[in-house]
Amino acid sequence: MEQDSPWKEVLEDLFEDFVAFFFPHIHQDIDWSRGYQFLEQELQQILVESTTGKRIVDKLAKIFLKDGAEKWLLIHIEIQGYEQDEFPERMFVYNYRAFDKFQQEVVSLALLTDENPRFRPVEYHRERWGFELLCRYPLVKVIDYRERWEELEKSTAPFAIVVCAYLKTLEVKGNVQEVFAWKKHFLLELYRRGMSRETLRALCKFIDWIMRLPEELEKELADEIKTVEEKNSMPYVTSFERIGIKKGRAEGIAEGRAEGITQGIAAILEIKFGPDGLPLSARAAQTQEAETLQKLMERLKYAQSLQEAERIFDELAMPNQNVNIAQ
Repeated sequence: MEQDSPWKEVLEDLFEDFVAFFFPHIHQDIDWSRGYQFLEQELQQILVESTTGKRIVDKLAKIFLKDGAEKWLLIHIEIQGYEQDEFPERMFVYNYRAFDKFQQEVVSLALLTDENPRFRPVEYHRERWGFELLCRYPLVKVIDYRERWEELEKSTAPFAIVVCAYLKTLEVKGNVQEVFAWKKHFLLELYRRGMSRETLRALCKFIDWIMRLPEELEKELADEIKTVEEKNSMPYVTSFERIGIKKGRAEGIAEGRAEGITQGIAAILEIKFGPDGLPLSARAAQTQEAETLQKLMERLKYAQSLQEAERIFDELAMPNQNVNIAQ
């Protein structure tokens, strides 16, 4: 599993809530009424030019301050479980590359989701012969919230549940029954809080992604949640979607080839988007890499719109040439 993917997804789905929870001093200066924009094309240009090793930069966002000024936020999510010496350099390099290419002031932020309490790289610094360079950035360490568990449980902030679920995932890792119990707890808690449909789906998606269970326990949990879903008319993954996913997995395993997974992807797209999903099915059919297709199928499970599905295809570099879907 790509451990950074659920953080990327929930950050994008609930961006304002993300900033409000982890960086409240920044949130209060932003004019959220003017909206914000993720600069994916600009971000990719920075990534292509980078030579600093692993690429962890997740989002480049354009926001507006309350005084009317336009700013860019460059947000890094570090998911390594060990100390990585080049992380501060990467923070600096991505910042200056963004500034140099686009001539925009860029503020870099860091969120560390690793388990090493000693790994806290808050700045990049070098000096020689009177020359000195310092790049210091706001840094949040998720495991620090372990000491604030009671506060998190009482909080109504969406990211309080995100942090709780993530911390519990780390704590009970390897204990399937504990994962089952806590996953059920968090999902039911979401429904009890009566939040908006969009927020509920984003948080369910995050929890479902990080707290994976064996298939038989997933089915048991799904059956227990189903009553709550129906009562609230707010399913986080419908039974039809689960059928499509299960079909894809079964066919992929049975055939042992990419074609089986592709058929499962086609089933998911048809269930979710009807005829509008056909062009994406054709794109998937052009790929023969089973591992890439498996990642695609897992992520499509949570796609809430055709646009989101298209973005997933683009992020996984799926073929996008013109194809004849009328065959």
